[in-house]
Amino acid sequence: MRLLRLSLFIVLLIFSYSLHAQGLFKKKDSIVTKSLSESWELDQKDKNGTFRLNSYKPFYILPLQWSNRINKQPQSIGSEPAFEEPIDYQSTEVKFQLSFKTKVLQSFLFGKGDLWMGYTQTANWQVYNKKLSRPFRELNYEPELIAIFPLTFNVFGFKGKMVGVGFNHQSNGRADPISRSWNRVMLHFAVERDNFQVYLKPWLRIGSGSEEDDNPKIEDYVGRAEANVIYKKNGHSLDLLWRNSLSFNENHGSIQFNYMYPIRNNLRGHLQVFSGYGENLIDYNHYQTTIGLGISFVEW
Repeated sequence: MRLLRLSLFIVLLIFSYSLHAQGLFKKKDSIVTKSLSESWELDQKDKNGTFRLNSYKPFYILPLQWSNRINKQPQSIGSEPAFEEPIDYQSTEVKFQLSFKTKVLQSFLFGKGDLWMGYTQTANWQVYNKKLSRPFRELNYEPELIAIFPLTFNVFGFKGKMVGVGFNHQSNGRADPISRSWNRVMLHFAVERDNFQVYLKPWLRIGSGSEEDDNPKIEDYVGRAEANVIYKKNGHSLDLLWRNSLSFNENHGSIQFNYMYPIRNNLRGHLQVFSGYGENLIDYNHYQTTIGLGISFVEW
């Protein structure tokens, strides 16, 4: 409880300092907001060559994440519970995410395409659970390979910026009965208008229905596509991520909201709210709502 109170104090201190230092959406000159072209080096003027580390998805740590229904007894569809008795997990834990990408091939295929490698890792850490020796409840590893091509068109004021295709692997690196992994071929499409960026990513799962499938029907719960709408202004970011199974019978999915606001340079306060299935892989078929408070470190 002492560590929990300390973490709560730190988070409240960060939020209080930021709100005192600036009004909502007040300009902060040290914050640089990246366009889609700058993030993915789409235009010739933004090309930076290969094998340079770049930010990818949000890079954050949430010292406090609370779940209204923590998963104490993981269970795959069609299987028995992984453990005979529920695990005594606490509803409050730490969550963090690391994410970066690097270009491995520039201007291939008639000089138009770039090939990127990405890596994202998320962790749910029961750091306040002294009774269980503060274990990592779940670690997810997500490497991917993405071919991106620039676009130039306008529809209703939105500028088409890029299209691509990628191979995505996600796993938790655990042994049975709590092993979880899947492979996907993902399409990438993005448009931009003023301070708005919109990403659309439908995907096709590879290897569904095999005898070695350790998370059957994951696409029916986590989804078959996602839409990510991002609004950025003066260092503030509002991010709405929606995933859906695209099923008319039993429609599942999730929605996640992130709000990041500037504190100093690239340091931001971070609020995250999630509701639905698949907060992580071990919870792919587990419905919950989570609220997290913390900090983000870089623009993505």
